[in-house]
Amino acid sequence: MLSMTAVGLFVRDMEKMVPFYRDVMGMQTDWAGEAHADLFSGGARLMLFGRDNFESMTGRNYAYPNGMNGTMELSFDVETYAQVDEEYERVVQAGAAPIFPPTDEPWGQRTSYVADPEGNLIEISSFKKD
Repeated sequence: MLSMTAVGLFVRDMEKMVPFYRDVMGMQTDWAGEAHADLFSGGARLMLFGRDNFESMTGRNYAYPNGMNGTMELSFDVETYAQVDEEYERVVQAGAAPIFPPTDEPWGQRTSYVADPEGNLIEISSFKKD
């Protein structure tokens, strides 16, 4: 039986993306400039791979999204609705692109979206009212 352990992104610029996820999104890493980085938050692992390095390793060329990537999202939970607002403002001030401001959804979630420097969507949300 298969067991999913992580999500990977193939990125253009490791020098920009690793610091974004480490410094802005608060993920932990011991990355030292290699072509691959593992970042951790809670029980989740995010793997970043340089696109050129991955294509060289596999001997193939790939197509990548251009602009805002609506294919998937990375989701970060916070404890309360108020923290959704606080974290949204903090990450936007730190360099994330604002996409969708904190909003109360009819299914009981307060959610918001930002994008990383390469246009990947990041959700910040909570199901717990203050």
